[in-house]
Amino acid sequence: MAEILIRNAAILVTMNPAREEIAGGDILIRGGVIAAVGRGLATTGEVIDATGCVVTPGLVNTHHHLYQTLTRAVPGGQDALLFGWLKALYPIWARFGPEEMRVSALAGLAELALSGCTLTSDHLYLYPGGARLDDTIGAAAEIGLRFHPTRGAMSIGESQGGLPPDALVEEETAILKDMERVVDAFHDPAPGAMVRVGLAPCSPFSVSRDLMRETAALARDKGVMLHTHLAENDEDVAYSLASFGCRPGQYAEDLGWTGADVWHAHCVKLDAAEIGLFAQSRTGVAHCPCSNCRLGSGIAPLRAMRDAGVQVGLGVDGSASNDAGNLLAEARQAMLLQRVARSADAMSAREALEIATLGGARVLGREDCGSLEPGRRADVAVWDLTGIEAAGAWDPVAALVLCGPMRVRDLLVEGRSIVRGGRIATLDLGRVIEEQARLARRLMA
Repeated sequence: MAEILIRNAAILVTMNPAREEIAGGDILIRGGVIAAVGRGLATTGEVIDATGCVVTPGLVNTHHHLYQTLTRAVPGGQDALLFGWLKALYPIWARFGPEEMRVSALAGLAELALSGCTLTSDHLYLYPGGARLDDTIGAAAEIGLRFHPTRGAMSIGESQGGLPPDALVEEETAILKDMERVVDAFHDPAPGAMVRVGLAPCSPFSVSRDLMRETAALARDKGVMLHTHLAENDEDVAYSLASFGCRPGQYAEDLGWTGADVWHAHCVKLDAAEIGLFAQSRTGVAHCPCSNCRLGSGIAPLRAMRDAGVQVGLGVDGSASNDAGNLLAEARQAMLLQRVARSADAMSAREALEIATLGGARVLGREDCGSLEPGRRADVAVWDLTGIEAAGAWDPVAALVLCGPMRVRDLLVEGRSIVRGGRIATLDLGRVIEEQARLARRLMA
């Protein structure tokens, strides 16, 4: 792969240990890896002029349900809390198949890329109509984003006291067998991996404790990470207390679901003891501020988690519970909600940007991503601040979070151009949007 030089950034935000910001900074990329960072670098290869731009590490999304891009703004689910929203959407999702999974993933991944995201997880926990995790993995390869899909599952349907309809649950031995299959087929533990697979039973109210324990044992045998939803809202906590006799944090610890190889989505209702448990055990959290607002779940204790030393990244969550998939918007919302909950100095724009980049990479166990340093993977976002969004801004780095733009100008993953000049470079986005609209109309009909 030829050299690439990103040259003359207004500000280069490294996220290195010193949190260095370099005015007039350059990045030299060689073989998909950052070779040098500084000023006055030279190359005989391609040059990307970053004059007037803020350059950051690619953003990292730690929680998503890509299939939900086909069911945005669905009547009946627009104004419901979590459990009511799920019950409104389950019957629609039951009509999906492989085509719906692939196209919705392409649309969701393109939306993420345009918001500056280079690495995303995905939590796929239902497999109707012959759909498989393979469908979304193929979509990520097509667009070129670094991908951490998780083989999710639901095994307890309504007839057994669970939330999902029986038609959407699977038999637990089949779940474990397919979990092993996808890890063996797709997981790459090497530095620079484009695909790593996690295991992710959906939630305490849709799987058995036995499946949680067996999944944890399988994940540790295979050396992969674990993910689920936890303590998302008051309903979630009440279910845990009524069904298991303990709070969600104790439930997770009892089943082996704490540790540096585990990250939980939402955690809106963690109490001080649970925050301490997650900090001590190095358990990660995917903070989803826009979804938490959309579903009325509450304001997560992000400041308390960060102060305690919990590893936290950002997640856009599913597009049906957010209606957007913009990771920079999540950073802004995370910052604003902590200010609403605490005070105007509760979180700075720079800290929010750190959570969106380095924080997410750490949650996903990616020491090779999340910062712009020699030896790190060349996952880079170039943001043009010469437009109307940031006109008049005095501090370009803070302006990126406070003002925008909300769309990246150029995006590189492993040194390859995914977004160029504000447009997806790796696929025909217009065609994807047409396919998405056709499938949505079919579901509505």
